[in-house]
Amino acid sequence: MTNKYRWAAVGDINAFFGLVLDNVAGLILIVSLLNLNYAFPVDFALRYMIPGTAIGVLIGDLAFFWLAFSLAKRCGSSSVTAMPLGLDTPSTFGMIFFVLGPAYQAGLPAGETSEQAIHAAAMHAWQIGICSIVISGLIKLVCSLGSGWVRRCVPRAGLLGSLAAVALVLITYQPLVEILRYPSIGLLALAVILTALVGRVPLPFKLPGAVGGLVVAGIMFTLLQTTGMIEQESAGAVVTAQQTWPTEWLTALNFGWLSAMGDTFHYLPVVIPFALATVVGGIDCTESAAAAGDEYETRSVIAIEAVATFIAGICGAVIQTTPYIGHPAYKAMGGRAAYTLATALLIGFLGTSGLFYYFYAFIPKAAVYPILVFVGLEITAQSFLATPRRHYPAVALACVPALAVLVNIFAGEIQGALLGNGLDPQSLFGGELQSKLATTQMLSNGFILTSVLWASALAMAIDRRLIAAAGFYSVAAGCALFGLIHSPLANAPIVSPASFGILPEVAVLPAESLPTVLGWTGGYLLVAATMLVWQGYLICTHQTESVDHSSAE
Repeated sequence: MTNKYRWAAVGDINAFFGLVLDNVAGLILIVSLLNLNYAFPVDFALRYMIPGTAIGVLIGDLAFFWLAFSLAKRCGSSSVTAMPLGLDTPSTFGMIFFVLGPAYQAGLPAGETSEQAIHAAAMHAWQIGICSIVISGLIKLVCSLGSGWVRRCVPRAGLLGSLAAVALVLITYQPLVEILRYPSIGLLALAVILTALVGRVPLPFKLPGAVGGLVVAGIMFTLLQTTGMIEQESAGAVVTAQQTWPTEWLTALNFGWLSAMGDTFHYLPVVIPFALATVVGGIDCTESAAAAGDEYETRSVIAIEAVATFIAGICGAVIQTTPYIGHPAYKAMGGRAAYTLATALLIGFLGTSGLFYYFYAFIPKAAVYPILVFVGLEITAQSFLATPRRHYPAVALACVPALAVLVNIFAGEIQGALLGNGLDPQSLFGGELQSKLATTQMLSNGFILTSVLWASALAMAIDRRLIAAAGFYSVAAGCALFGLIHSPLANAPIVSPASFGILPEVAVLPAESLPTVLGWTGGYLLVAATMLVWQGYLICTHQTESVDHSSAE
């Protein structure tokens, strides 16, 4: 006799607030970062991008709601907790800073400020974002058929190390800058959230940590605003016709975005690693759920996130969905399946009805962004915890290319400000500084893939599998040759060193950049050859066994 499944419980209330606020913060992040960093029109983001992105959460959480019932029926349990799903935070930053933002700037002619030109550039970026998400969904769907193969090919230090890089440098640091604009609000919200969620110190009235931080910061923000100590935050732009349901996103169903598939090809070095990372993350989430007592089928979990991402892309989404690593936490809260149902319906309704605008306009960013700092810290911690201790240096190495991204972002802003004031950065910066900035830019271009390859190669070296390490360095050489990593061009496109008689001229690397590309390529090939010779020496001297790193300080 099986126990009747109790799909709703009191614990679903806490779980609901936690999952909803995570997703609301992600949606706010999309609009605010695009507007603040690229002057992307808020109205366009809210009416074209947000509805489809919210639909991805709607579909995914509804599917996980159903999957919980299926598992409860199969195993006869009355306490199954549904797998949480939401917007993937690392790829949110990746899509904004390395796909959507650059695509918008590339589509906007220099000095052009007309409404028509801005709309055309935003449309171009949106279509590239749609193509990227559709490709991500297809990649994840293929990976779901052989989910174990991904884990066997790439060590955890590679994919999880790249996630740690994004989490520390982008998810944690960038929101922290916004938080510290109003330190009396942001620091208070951050302290409450970290103390409650990381320190697990209970709040009065059993408030969830995310809700408690939002309430405290909201009250402080209102008090400071009432006393005139801070100014009212701008929503970024005047948004038209908020009383009507947005219908612009429905144009995605005409499949006009397929015309941007060729341009999307240039951004695959960012898109593909993030898609693969969510596959590995989905596998890890399934394992953590099993450790908590809910034995979900890995293939089903990844297939659901793949389908949700794919359908969301067709509806105009620009951010992929993914299972969240926090299933054990939601189970500890007493959550069952009702919280995913409620999250799906609320996020789907807010996104497609246009009501999300009011969250974006009136919730102070300094109150929401501490949630992202917590997410960044959790992702970083999980990246280390899920990686063998001996591979910790590889995870740390994966963070280095992301540091170059941070430097490149600020350097680009400084150079842009100089140009805006009629000054030439080339004449102000010395030759050595220019050389360092150029190297930093090349290190940042395709940094996700660079992090994966560097960390994977070092993990193989730590295990004395130098042939495998040579394989990763050889792949890096090929990626550098075709511009997937270390592109010397500012917009980091995928290019060929030669036309081969078939490629268009725009796809061929400029002659002046060829020596730089060949230098990177040759360097990686030299390292690969060294690894092979070194492996031969180890075999000859019978020193191929891995060293025990468990006692290393």
